[in-house]
Amino acid sequence: MKKWEKQTMKIAALGAMALTLAGCATAKSSSSQGNNPGKTIKIGVNMELSGSAAGYGEQQKQGIQLAVKKINKSGGIKVGGTKKKIQLVIRDNKTSNTTAASVAAQLVNNDKVVAVVGPATTSAGTAAIPNMTKAAVPSVSPSATDPDYTLQKSGKVQKYIFRACYQNNFQGATAATFVTKNLKAKRVAILTDNSSDYGTGLTKAFKKKYRGTVVSSQTFQEGDKDFNAILTALKHKKIDAIYAPGYYSEIGLIVKQARQAGIKAPIVGSDGMADAKLAQIAGKSNATNVYYTTPFSTKASATNKVASKFMSAYKAKYGSTAPTFSALAYDSVYMIKAAIEKEGSANSVKIADGLAKLKNFKGVTGTTTIDKQHNPEKTISIEQLTNGVVSKVYNVK
Repeated sequence: MKKWEKQTMKIAALGAMALTLAGCATAKSSSSQGNNPGKTIKIGVNMELSGSAAGYGEQQKQGIQLAVKKINKSGGIKVGGTKKKIQLVIRDNKTSNTTAASVAAQLVNNDKVVAVVGPATTSAGTAAIPNMTKAAVPSVSPSATDPDYTLQKSGKVQKYIFRACYQNNFQGATAATFVTKNLKAKRVAILTDNSSDYGTGLTKAFKKKYRGTVVSSQTFQEGDKDFNAILTALKHKKIDAIYAPGYYSEIGLIVKQARQAGIKAPIVGSDGMADAKLAQIAGKSNATNVYYTTPFSTKASATNKVASKFMSAYKAKYGSTAPTFSALAYDSVYMIKAAIEKEGSANSVKIADGLAKLKNFKGVTGTTTIDKQHNPEKTISIEQLTNGVVSKVYNVK
């Protein structure tokens, strides 16, 4: 009997121990979901620092570094009752979708970052999503504008994917409204960069909203240099404006060649034109009567104190006027900071929760609220160039 009691007690003890260990394992599994900070808060940068989109990536890296420097100088990010400094882990995705996916895996699995800023482009960002989601680590893209970027194929939101910029459908529709109401353009020609979803998405949104007549709709490819044949054909048509969504490298040449061909009609484009290189490529005198939608205006400092301080700091550090993509990247870092402080935690899952709840965030590019699809609700601006310089800003909400 005593022997049986001993065995029973032993089995019971072992069972209790197993339950205790199981409980510990469950607790550990629950608390370790995602990545946690160490002595510092590691934020990764998955960015196009070489390749065709390197110009945007470098600008964004500058904005990110400026934000981190300012935050660390003030002691870091408040996490509960302590402050932790940010440690940046910067990796180049080389404007390659395959590399962007690989960089995402390295950042979340090897570097153990708790959040990522980037990539800059929609295609690279989309390629990184599976690895970000699997690791339960959020990313904020400063400039991925495709409407479906933050959504799964089912239409449900991607839990760990956010952006600081507005999407193409909003940008294209705003351009259509501006062309109609402000420029009074009843007949428009469209030139579309059809080598990416960026250009085609903007054109689709523009056409859906525009109520005038599309006289001509032509396409071009990234890397094209000669647009004279298209522009010569347009010269003989009666047009009130040209809508040309794309990047400054090609649009700069379109502006230059259009003016040289004698086409004086307004040329309206997108945020891919928001770079000083546009005027350099087009020629300052040619870059007149040119407009583009942008989330950040260089004239924003007149009414936005956050923007004013950022622009002064950027000028002091880099010796030039802050470009749009630097401003968006700067805001992306501060969005992550706000999420951490809101949740009182730098665990990556908690950061995603905080980003999803972000409301009335006061940033360089305006006041932002993240909607249910992880898109920012914010004011959009349209800048007008005269002799290569921003001469006027239109704010559209």
